[in-house]
Amino acid sequence: MGKYIQRYIQNEIENDLSRKMVFIGGPRQSGKTTLAKFLCKKAGCNLGERYLNWDAAADRENIIKEQFPAGNGILILDEIHKYSRWRQVVKGLFDKRGDELDILVTGSARLDYYRRGGDSLQGRYHFYRLMPLTLNELLPINKAGLTDLFNYGGFPEPFLLKSDKDTRRWSREYRSRVIQEDLANLENVMDLTHIENLVLRLPDLVGSPLSLNALRQDLQVSHQSVSRWIGMLENLYMIFRIYPFGAPKIRAVKKEAKHYHMDWTVIADPGARFENIIACHLLKWCYYQQDSEGREIELRYFRDIDKREVDFVILENKNPLHFIECKLSDKKVALPLKYLKKRFPQVAATQVLFKINCDFVTREGIRVCSANQFLKDYI
Repeated sequence: MGKYIQRYIQNEIENDLSRKMVFIGGPRQSGKTTLAKFLCKKAGCNLGERYLNWDAAADRENIIKEQFPAGNGILILDEIHKYSRWRQVVKGLFDKRGDELDILVTGSARLDYYRRGGDSLQGRYHFYRLMPLTLNELLPINKAGLTDLFNYGGFPEPFLLKSDKDTRRWSREYRSRVIQEDLANLENVMDLTHIENLVLRLPDLVGSPLSLNALRQDLQVSHQSVSRWIGMLENLYMIFRIYPFGAPKIRAVKKEAKHYHMDWTVIADPGARFENIIACHLLKWCYYQQDSEGREIELRYFRDIDKREVDFVILENKNPLHFIECKLSDKKVALPLKYLKKRFPQVAATQVLFKINCDFVTREGIRVCSANQFLKDYI
């Protein structure tokens, strides 16, 4: 477990720390603390003095008293968003000592969400989201690496262990910690059991439009409660939703989102799990383009009133860049993908396969290729 995998945002963070604070959000156990500590050691700083974790009693006391180490260098504040006054503390620290400290704030939640209210931090930081491992972070990049991701997920601990038993145990513990610790610390929730039941139900619904009304009926709770709980799980990076891409000439639906899991090993159906893996790769690339390049990139899907559906649409400035359909092994191009390509001939279209090695372009201009080939172009 001593192996360090260089993360895809490391160079950008090092460059930005010299100018502003850097916030790193993302799923619990995706490698944020490991990356932060690596950067601290690389800079030659004393990790014992420069790393403060809100969950550690002694560090928490120093944060509350605003007693921080003297001198230049990196200062890491981990999970500080759990402190109600964290925005004021970080703002004051940067305003007073920003010239001497490289302040790195990490947290297992959407720091962009939990920073709202209080003193504005606008203009004082750059925000990155660290997602689980994907194929391009594994060397060499090949089909074996993709198979390992499929079986063990993208979180570093179970991925490096490569054990079915340890993956199952890790996944159960991960779910419990997010709900019982992170959610309880950050949100006012009366009954965590209902939320855990929701989390257990969601993996069976991956890849299809998510009906909150159907979930409400299954769980025997209000629509408002289900909607709020889904939002909480998103804020903690346990799941994410993507929304329909709509254009007048394709009569698209404009309501229900699809959802996916950061820990895709909870999904039993192989086709849905593969679709989830591709979703995570694409979302990670979109986040990277947003966070490091400032591009208006987003991930959506296509579904029209005639029930034609394509798994993913990448948009830039609300215009489609790429249509993507996922299949386990079917080389025959899906009709909805052909439909979209015909109506947007200038937009790239790809059918991605998991179990077959191939890479060719059809007469309609649609690329059909294996996932390990396709994902080389993404983070």
